[in-house]
Amino acid sequence: MSNIAGKAYAMNVVTPSKPWRTWVNRLIFMAARGLPDRLGGLLGLSLIHFARWVIIKRDQWPDLGQGRQALQNDYVLFCSNFNGTWDQYIDAFSDGIPNGLDLFWYSATKYPHSIPVTSFKDYITFNQVYTDYYYNATPGSAQRDLKCAMRVYDAIASLAAQYPDTDPTSFAAAYRAQLGKIQGCLGDPGFGPVASLDTERADLHRAARVKAQTRAFDAARKAPAEPTTTE
Repeated sequence: MSNIAGKAYAMNVVTPSKPWRTWVNRLIFMAARGLPDRLGGLLGLSLIHFARWVIIKRDQWPDLGQGRQALQNDYVLFCSNFNGTWDQYIDAFSDGIPNGLDLFWYSATKYPHSIPVTSFKDYITFNQVYTDYYYNATPGSAQRDLKCAMRVYDAIASLAAQYPDTDPTSFAAAYRAQLGKIQGCLGDPGFGPVASLDTERADLHRAARVKAQTRAFDAARKAPAEPTTTE
């Protein structure tokens, strides 16, 4: 299934909008960018990588050889990447920011509102465009896994910066302090959903590089330290 890469799902939804109502949505999007705190319910959903709404006017579609088209509607393109199943995502969206969704799709033709969720799911299903090709650089990691990896990286970088000028006792204390901060980020991220083999393929493709880097690290760690001179 092209919509799935490892733990991530790519969603694209294209909904028609009457041109005389599209300008209202533009104002709503401008207000949302200026008042991000109003999107707290959306920003707090840790399963979402990103979500974006874009208005495409009827005269902005590219001509790829098919000739210019005479369209009656503008369109709202919604793109999102998330972790979990399609149903979990729609349920979380509808529960997290129902009023926000109704505003973002304010101009959409025949939009049923996000509550009740059954009619909202039917609307998304009818207007969803399935992905022909979906690339994800980290298919085996969810959004929380990536954030944890960044925290581990920052901790290692901090220790590396302290190492040259720190005595062993102080460095050991700094190491234990950093370990305490990131211990919740050192677990196995687990497997991707059974519906996708991308995680396994990605692991196979990068296995040789990972092994080479591991050997280089081990060799550098075992190499004798250069003698230091004091004046």
